Amino acid sequence: MLGVVDPVVEALAAEHLELADLLEGLSETEWSAPTRCVGWDVSDVVLHLAQSDAMAIASASGALGERAAVASRTQDGAGGVDDMAASMVERERGLSNEELLARWSWRGRELVEVLDSMDLSTRVEWVAGDLSARTLATTRQSETWIHAGDVADAVGAEQTPSHRLRFVARLAWRTLPYAFASAGLTMAGPASFHLVSPSGSAWAFVPDGTPATVIKGPAAELCCVAARRLDPANTSLSGSGPDVCRILTLVRTYA
Repeated sequence: MLGVVDPVVEALAAEHLELADLLEGLSETEWSAPTRCVGWDVSDVVLHLAQSDAMAIASASGALGERAAVASRTQDGAGGVDDMAASMVERERGLSNEELLARWSWRGRELVEVLDSMDLSTRVEWVAGDLSARTLATTRQSETWIHAGDVADAVGAEQTPSHRLRFVARLAWRTLPYAFASAGLTMAGPASFHLVSPSGSAWAFVPDGTPATVIKGPAAELCCVAARRLDPANTSLSGSGPDVCRILTLVRTYA
């Protein structure tokens, strides 16, 4: 690990190291195992992470516009972020597993270096709009954790929840207004999350004013729901207030 100072960047570096340990032990057959990402196998997921880390490097370096323009030209017709990601993966399929692992590892290290060397309060351009470099780092940590879970699930490995999920849960809480707006909806009022961490301690994310809606339960379950990897009906999450059902339906950690 580098001389990382900021906890969010340190968490991102740790997610990369954990996924690297898993990938380095995979067989040729496991690299071709289908994942929870429909139409993608493990190699596709790793390629997507390498590509999106490269986009994040461009964002942090002030060059996202040029890279996004190139990426958009890989699409056939109009489409959203998911369509662009799928098109990018389709275009570059065929690399050997060794090439994929090397490329992803290199991009991951470069991203950590870039973020670790900059003022994380700097505003940067991203696919979801203007945000701070710190938020960009958190979205990359979140996506790395999500796709590491996809790989683990595909090859029958276990992904153990860690304290790093605090950043994922906070991102899910802070971006609730964005999630509602993307769905053409408005929150009835601010919300708070009162979660139980993987170690059993309490994590509270609360607004400045009185919350209209309160969500409670295990942080790991909330993060999996926000990652769209777990149906809220299959969790022990609960809440009170007018937006409980809509929050658990719309909460997310990615654009």
